[in-house]
Amino acid sequence: MAELLKDATAKAAHGGDPELTRRVGEIIAEVERRGESAVREYSAEFDNWAPESFRLSDDEIAQIVASVDPRTIDDITFAQTQIRTFAEAQLASMLDVEIETLPGVVLGHTNIPVQAVGAYVPGGRYPMVASAHMSVLTAKVAGVPRVAACTPPIGGNVPAETVAAMHLAGADEIYLVGGIQAVAALAVGTEFVDSVDMLVGPGNAFVAEAKRLLYGRVGIDLLAGPTETLLLADDVGADAELCATDLLGQAEHGPTSPAVLLTTSRQLGLDTIAEVQHQLETLATADVAGQAWADYGRVIVCDDNAEMLQMANDLAFEHVQVMTDDDDYFFANMVNYGALFLGPMTNVSYGDKVIGTNHTLPTQGAARYTGGLWVGKFLKTCTYQKVTNPTSSTTIGEYCSRLCAIENFAGHQAQADIRVRRYSGTS
Repeated sequence: MAELLKDATAKAAHGGDPELTRRVGEIIAEVERRGESAVREYSAEFDNWAPESFRLSDDEIAQIVASVDPRTIDDITFAQTQIRTFAEAQLASMLDVEIETLPGVVLGHTNIPVQAVGAYVPGGRYPMVASAHMSVLTAKVAGVPRVAACTPPIGGNVPAETVAAMHLAGADEIYLVGGIQAVAALAVGTEFVDSVDMLVGPGNAFVAEAKRLLYGRVGIDLLAGPTETLLLADDVGADAELCATDLLGQAEHGPTSPAVLLTTSRQLGLDTIAEVQHQLETLATADVAGQAWADYGRVIVCDDNAEMLQMANDLAFEHVQVMTDDDDYFFANMVNYGALFLGPMTNVSYGDKVIGTNHTLPTQGAARYTGGLWVGKFLKTCTYQKVTNPTSSTTIGEYCSRLCAIENFAGHQAQADIRVRRYSGTS
């Protein structure tokens, strides 16, 4: 029986907020009705930002990129090389298919890139430079012809490193505008930006709700809630310092970010709780991470690895770190997670920033039915069929006719019957 050493004082909300939905819907409707003038008003209201043009020109982009420290450019380039390499390997695994099921009956599928993607790169509390790699670069590897990327100003200033990352990732258009108004403009189109077919990228609750409301009109990657991190650890695979560091490293994302430790070692659990408090005394983001830990942090002692596994699969968290005496057991048996990090030499921050996998991942239990953003999300797997043999067309037509009759689809049946008559030689 699991023992709860520390419980969360708040519970993650899964239900919608009617007032949030109303406000976001109102802004989307205004952007659709009034276009750029509405975007400009909301940008001035929310971000104190109303430039002559939201789109950055080629000269402006070049000047911004040139202003970034060369070491930072090198770091961004290194990260993008890792992410591109993995995305290219994923793309190579997605083969077109063609098979002849009967003489002259050819069935297949082909992978077609989405033609226009809007990539939202958030700002707010942190300039999310890495999100440019994950959305823009991955879309370009998939073969998307047009990627329009948006990011908000931060404190009325241009986030130069983010713009540089968007440019180096291959963005075809870069817009300095954020929030609901940016996502709405991308989806519906305005005077300054043509509409896109798909929206991707994380954001705050307002951006997430805007994507939810726009889904159907455009495709989306997923609905991202607060960042979640789950550690599976024992006193062989980890120690309290490592566990506390990794819990707080993700709790700093926001005050509602769950951070949970499952362990088979009661002592490790107790030591980790104490170490978290110790690290919060000096952590620069303790105001955020400490609130998240107080409200959403948990430490649970499990009887054995099997109980840890069951609880981890039930939680279905976004990030799962495994630091135990048998990491392979969890790798073989974990089924619900956004991304898995195996062993003490890796961690979620590596995945977030540089190692090569994509950091846009399912939250709030969505890992039960979907993975995260990857090159395949930007591809439509579309089927085709061709029949060149009259005997085969007749055979399929006879089966089809009888099956249509069962469902009372007379028009469908007629489509089959006319081909039976024409290609059987009886008409």
